[in-house]
Amino acid sequence: MVKRGEALYRGKAKTIYRTDDEKTFIIEFHDDLTAFDGKKKSSLEGKGYYNAKISATLFKLLESHGIPTHFKGMLSETEMIVDAVKIIPIEVIVRNIATGSITRRYPIEEGRRLVPPVVVLDYKSDEYGDPMINEDIAVAMGLAKMEELELMRRLALEINQILVKFLDERGLALPDFKLEFGRSKDDGKIILADEISPDTCRFWDRETGESLDKDVFRFDKGDLESVYREIARRIEL
Repeated sequence: MVKRGEALYRGKAKTIYRTDDEKTFIIEFHDDLTAFDGKKKSSLEGKGYYNAKISATLFKLLESHGIPTHFKGMLSETEMIVDAVKIIPIEVIVRNIATGSITRRYPIEEGRRLVPPVVVLDYKSDEYGDPMINEDIAVAMGLAKMEELELMRRLALEINQILVKFLDERGLALPDFKLEFGRSKDDGKIILADEISPDTCRFWDRETGESLDKDVFRFDKGDLESVYREIARRIEL
């Protein structure tokens, strides 16, 4: 069993710790809630537990389909053991249904199905407001090589197909979601990292269109705890 070391990174929703194995990190999920670049803050008892549980389930699902991820196992109900990676500061966003910022920035109506899915790259930077970038800008900034970006895009679309099918079978739609990738400190390969949870995905009830994700907190849509519990229940079926 690995032993927790010093904190390497403290974020809005997680803390990443070194361990006594240089190739392994621990991610601890928090109950803290933030939205709108930290302008709205709160906490929800049990949120860390739900996000850890949901992420673990979805990482294992993706691994079973050949997607390389950093997931290695659970240390506790809120602590995940992962491969040590150097995160590439790019958010890869896959959009299946138009909602959120894409409908505010472009003349695309809310609820429109996007076929094929739209893949967007955002530079992960609070200082610059997470601006949208393209592959050429990412290469110019030294964030990644073109072949790495092509791999990240391909993996994101494969992940999308797997998740859409899995969630559809559980009465859920996946309008959009955010992925982060990193370079393994073991061999430098690109692997899926971070988390896959109601914090990083939009989940809708397929029949009613009801939000079952962090949008409930963002826009004061109802009881967030029951929403996270419901997503965990469906995904664990």
